[in-house]
Amino acid sequence: MTRTPPPYQPFYYETEPYPVVVLEGVSGIGKSTLAGLLAKRLNASRIHTLTEPHTRWSSTVNADLRSLPQFAFYLSGALHTSDRIRQACAHGPVVADRYLSSVIACHAAVHRVPVDAVTALLEPFRYYLTAPTRTYYLRCSEDALRERMAVKTDVKSDDTDLLNVPDRLSRLLANFARVAEKDDTAVWLDTDDKSPEELADWVTADLERRLD
Repeated sequence: MTRTPPPYQPFYYETEPYPVVVLEGVSGIGKSTLAGLLAKRLNASRIHTLTEPHTRWSSTVNADLRSLPQFAFYLSGALHTSDRIRQACAHGPVVADRYLSSVIACHAAVHRVPVDAVTALLEPFRYYLTAPTRTYYLRCSEDALRERMAVKTDVKSDDTDLLNVPDRLSRLLANFARVAEKDDTAVWLDTDDKSPEELADWVTADLERRLD
């Protein structure tokens, strides 16, 4: 890869090797609840992709931009999130609710393009993007997901589309599986019949084994 000019290089902070934990999966599966528990247990910063200011623009982008400009927006959000992760890691661990896998899997599902095609668009920027210590891919049965979505308080159009747009859920599940296959940090986490506290116990123990 040709070296990029200094303004386009990531900035690194003097820091201990703190873990970066990413939670991935479809909307309503319990990422946010688990992220909150893990942030408390690990005394970690909590980051959500998309971060501000991108999150407030996403509805307009989704409605008004065509596929490639829309991907560029979400790539920009991932690059900005990576900066935020590096900055937070100067002070301690980080727990991220969504990151690169969601950018790839969701864009591919919405626009009905192959995961590999979206990954190829992202690849030239991989050098800039912070690599997680562990990426936990949450999964559950469709019945359990529908139950969780029914009590979700912050429902957005992406959430309703997940169950109402034909094939959206199946495409998204297949995309996450495809992304995880090529993710060296991937760990699958089955959430059926497990409380958030039990999942947090398991993740904490897995991290301790990983970091020993």
